[in-house]
Amino acid sequence: METEQTGTDLLATIETDFVRASTGKRFLNYIIDLLVFYFLMFILGVVMVIVSPGLKEGFSDNNFGLLSRVVALGLYAVYMSIVEAIFKGKSLGKLITKTCAVNLDGSTISTQTAFARGFSRAVPFCAFSALGTPCNPWQDKWTDTMVVDEKESGQY
Repeated sequence: METEQTGTDLLATIETDFVRASTGKRFLNYIIDLLVFYFLMFILGVVMVIVSPGLKEGFSDNNFGLLSRVVALGLYAVYMSIVEAIFKGKSLGKLITKTCAVNLDGSTISTQTAFARGFSRAVPFCAFSALGTPCNPWQDKWTDTMVVDEKESGQY
């Protein structure tokens, strides 16, 4: 005899097939991805100064303040969106820690979902939403995704 499952029961059943990445691995993903992003921005800045030496004076001014932080946050969102879209839920940090962003049903995320995840990261204080156990930051909640540990899940 079949019983009807509620949405909560169904979600619990789905998530038991996968092991969510630990808060530590998620934090390591964030640190690695952030370092790669800033390294790429540094390289871009050097190339821009080589191409147009007059920009050097503009970069050395400390007049940017809040605007530079907002631009950096937006560029980080675009960077993460593109990386996760191209590599189907992976970034360099996720590749190193053997984790992957997937839909709640375990399927590969779409390009649209990757961009939604990326731009969710641009919301102020999003990084703080990842604190806690289980780690379920806003970019996961708002896009119905999760980051799974590939080795422990045995699915990948």
